[in-house]
Amino acid sequence: MAIEKITVLYGGESSERSVSLESGKYVFQSVKNLGYEAELIDYPSEFSPKKLQYDFIFIALHGQDGESGGLQNFLQQNKIPYSGSGYEACKNTWNKDTFKKILRENRIPTPNWISIPSLHELKDNFDDKIFDQLRPFNEIFLKPAEDGSSIDVFKLSTNDDLKKAIIESLDSKRQFIFEECIDFKELTVPILNGKCLPPVEIKTKESFYNFNAKYVNDDTELHELIISDKKKLELEQICLKTLDIVQARGWLRVDLMQDSNQNFYVLEVNTVPGMTSHSLFPKSAGSIGLSYDGLVNEIINAEN
Repeated sequence: MAIEKITVLYGGESSERSVSLESGKYVFQSVKNLGYEAELIDYPSEFSPKKLQYDFIFIALHGQDGESGGLQNFLQQNKIPYSGSGYEACKNTWNKDTFKKILRENRIPTPNWISIPSLHELKDNFDDKIFDQLRPFNEIFLKPAEDGSSIDVFKLSTNDDLKKAIIESLDSKRQFIFEECIDFKELTVPILNGKCLPPVEIKTKESFYNFNAKYVNDDTELHELIISDKKKLELEQICLKTLDIVQARGWLRVDLMQDSNQNFYVLEVNTVPGMTSHSLFPKSAGSIGLSYDGLVNEIINAEN
């Protein structure tokens, strides 16, 4: 059945709501530009499945609402077409600890890590035996197991940094991971309908690609990664293998680090990449001549 009417879901109740609101507005305008009848719905407050009169759901929800798999499971069960990856892929990638275990089982390189059920499990210093698995280290990342947009992500080097992170975290009682710090090149590879778009190297004056670098600062630099054909092929093979093992489809973004020896390490997969004016996916698409509207059209028609 040809798609004529599209509902864009945006907003959500997660810590990424502000980003989702911006992504949704851009996508909604693009859907109208493409000639579809469009509706913009703030999820979940305005979402009523029984009242849906649209042929397709475009998910512009970041975080728990759009990437944990719950919404996809509901839409699948009700046979409602939607954008992006299915329930299984979201379930496999939403929790960083779960995802990294899948990577390790499939011999895909990822930085070493440990998982803790709560920051309150710690002694507030790096003398805690839990860190023995990661020694030696000068710096280390603290990340929530389930969140995105660098919410509650901290780069730590001292006990004071750790104590400050515990105090400043939005929810210190949830599951976190401590992750090995690979500090050379930060990059991302957007994947559209099974093909890798040009890899993007991220340069920021922040200590890492944090929330401000992503959505606030205007001096964050995004460049196509300069790389040999051999290393580019290796990078794409890693990303496509990652896509395959987690059963992802449509559009997604693989975030990675590259160390000084040119080795690649997968950090995470975003099953609903940002679509704001600062976002990596549309910028990469633009580098090969694919406009924002063209990208949205590819995402919509990938599911037919």
